[in-house]
Amino acid sequence: MSLTTSDAQWESRVRDSFAKQPTMQTLGITIARLSPGTIELSMPFSVPFSQQHGFVHGGIVGVGLDSACGFAAYSLMPSDAAVLTIEFKTNFLSPAKGAKFLFIGNVIKPGRTITVTEATAYAHPDDTSPADLTRPLAIMTATMMTVLGRPGLKG
Repeated sequence: MSLTTSDAQWESRVRDSFAKQPTMQTLGITIARLSPGTIELSMPFSVPFSQQHGFVHGGIVGVGLDSACGFAAYSLMPSDAAVLTIEFKTNFLSPAKGAKFLFIGNVIKPGRTITVTEATAYAHPDDTSPADLTRPLAIMTATMMTVLGRPGLKG
């Protein structure tokens, strides 16, 4: 589905908002690709974010998925809006094992106030191979809210 946005500055607005998140910086998550209604985030494996078996902790995978959903939705919102997650459901399909991880977020149904999104997590098996897009690690369905006119909430 090809989506459009009425905000001519949508890309810089999304990138600026993303850059303000200390969590993304802490986890090493970066924007790999961006288009209206879609975002791809990349995250390197890091031992401090793994669990006792050496896999990336599910909570960390959830952060990547939630951010992918949120920024995909935010890319379609008005320039004076903020985005907040109001609900999500995550299914973990296999352990988060790999050298890097890819979180692909897409808008399923944009709306004036409520936007439905989904995101999928994939792994790069090593530093030189692309992510295996045939083997999702986790999927998330999330509902995002467009927030307007709320002091302190913008971008």
